[in-house]
Amino acid sequence: MPLRIAEVLEITDLLWRADADGNRLPVLRADAVSRLAGRGQRRAARIVARMPGAGGVLDERYIDDLLVRVHCELQRLSEELQFARRIAELLGPLAARIREDGKATRVRVVDIGCGVGYVVRWLAATSALGPGTELVGVDLNATLVTAATRLAGREGLECRFMHADGLRPGAVIDDGPRTIVISSGLLHHLPAAGLPAFFASQAALGVAAFAHWDIVPCAWSTLGAWIFHQARMREPVSRHDGVMSARRAHPADVLLAAAQAGAAAYAPQILEGPRWHPAAIDVLRPVVGARA
Repeated sequence: MPLRIAEVLEITDLLWRADADGNRLPVLRADAVSRLAGRGQRRAARIVARMPGAGGVLDERYIDDLLVRVHCELQRLSEELQFARRIAELLGPLAARIREDGKATRVRVVDIGCGVGYVVRWLAATSALGPGTELVGVDLNATLVTAATRLAGREGLECRFMHADGLRPGAVIDDGPRTIVISSGLLHHLPAAGLPAFFASQAALGVAAFAHWDIVPCAWSTLGAWIFHQARMREPVSRHDGVMSARRAHPADVLLAAAQAGAAAYAPQILEGPRWHPAAIDVLRPVVGARA
């Protein structure tokens, strides 16, 4: 039985706020602490209460540095799960299909909520999707976009990162038939009621395909998240949020129903391993759809 508890919060969800145009807003310590304590997350409330700030507002420089450190620890998790390689194995046939159909010689892959851009940078470094692949990472957090851009520059990679809403018409996807939209660990941050609109926005842009990976909600993933984060993560925020992510993950039937409601023309399906043989590497599964 899934262990999802919709009411729990991740600390990182509360540390960064922006208006409709993406402009950063101040974060009040008392507000964040109150929201966490109100859900019985006392340990998380104590972590936020100890964060520096002035006048009751959390220090933005501290938050920026913390978010980058947390996402670097997330990259460590992705590396150990061989996550980027698995994404490439799924995207390869999708990219080949776009080229074979004659829609375009170049294929664009857009990673929504890219963080520090690990997946995009790995795909660029390995050329796993072949020549003529445009790799774009998009995130609403300008600090993470800056970090991703800096890392790609140091690594000499051909990819780009943008501070934008990747699913807003005209923001990034201006040629849907040659675009594949992906994400990793994004879906559990969206409420179940908002998932159909998420998939519908991609259908409205006419993208060639989408593939969104998220955590499988089960006892294995929750226990595994706790063990891994305790053993491998150093930031208290990472240790807390890793377990909360597993608890918030949407069940397969919820994801599939949302994808079918929002993007029925893409024949969405969920790809996952056998339930009787759980494996650590299979704690993430994709919901995939491709336009016929």
